[in-house]
Parts: sequence; structure tokens; C-alpha cells
Amino acid sequence: MQKTAVLTFALMLNAGVFSAHAHAAGDAEAGATLFKRICGGCHQVGESARGSFGPQLNGIFGRPSGSTTDYQYSDAMKSAGIVWTRETLIAYLEAPKKVVPGTRMIFWGLSDPEKIENLLAYLQTFQPQ
Repeated sequence: MQKTAVLTFALMLNAGVFSAHAHAAGDAEAGATLFKRICGGCHQVGESARGSFGPQLNGIFGRPSGSTTDYQYSDAMKSAGIVWTRETLIAYLEAPKKVVPGTRMIFWGLSDPEKIENLLAYLQTFQPQ
């Protein structure tokens, strides 16, 4: 009986861990659609991406803020001292002006955690391998 209870607990715990991880990874396809709709007017990703109204976002994870050479960043972004990680990107997508006061980015923020996860999953596909 105790062996069955332990096995059941282990299976429940394992299922919970994997389902939480799968949700946290987001849906890159949904993120692509969202990126085109809310980010694509200013930012580019992909092989021919370049800075335009906003910096290109290839390889954003692990990149210091204000560091690409093909975009003129605000002084606030250049001096922010942020390294873009999953956590800093989540905070920035939720409230850009709170994370980098004085940023020129014209975006009020995104409050839906699922949409943020989807965007991050999409951006992750543009990381160098």
C-alpha cells in the first residue's frame, strides 16, 4: 500500500513538473503571430534582420541592453546595465518604462503571462546555436 502511494505521488509530482515546464516554454508559433502584430512594426528578427525603428532582436537572450551596432539607443537604454535574460525580458515586456525609465520604446506593456511566454519562445528560436 505504501509503495503504491509513493509511486502515485511520484507520478503526480512528475506530471506537474513537466506540464509546468511545457507551459513555461510557451508556443513559438503563437509567439510569431503575436510578434508580427505587436512588435514587428519596430523590431525585426531572422537572417536579414536589422535595426529600424527599434533594434533587431536576434540573439536577445544574454545580450547587454543598448549593445547592437545597427541601432541608435536612448541614453537610458545604453546606461541601463541590463543583460537580457528571461526574467529581465518578462519584466520589460510587462512594463518597459518601469524597467528602463527614459526608454524611447513606445509600448505600454503586456499583462498576459501566456502571451509573454509565447513571445519569449519565439525569440528563443533566433538564438545562435
